[in-house]
Amino acid sequence: TQETRQLLLNATARRDAAGDVCGIFVVAQDITEKKRDADELEKVARDLRDLIDKANTPIWGVDKEGNVNEWNDKTASLTKFSLEEVMGRNLVDVFITEEYKDSV
Repeated sequence: TQETRQLLLNATARRDAAGDVCGIFVVAQDITEKKRDADELEKVARDLRDLIDKANTPIWGVDKEGNVNEWNDKTASLTKFSLEEVMGRNLVDVFITEEYKDSV
């Protein structure tokens, strides 16, 4: 069986001594393996995203400023705050009640 190969092509005009175009130079680079690796990495990333989103335990994360950057389906279900409501907002300032802010 023949395998389809993915090629990255770069072409430039070939000119004669007078500067007139008389052809082209083409350089081809086989990127089949690189593309396959990138596709596999993308699949793994999607699978991990699905694992986090569908986990049966709440998973959330914040960046170094305390802004929410991760919020899975279980967290949304338990807190009643959707992903859209919380992403990019400060977890403690916005979503933790006053009585618990100091301990968080």
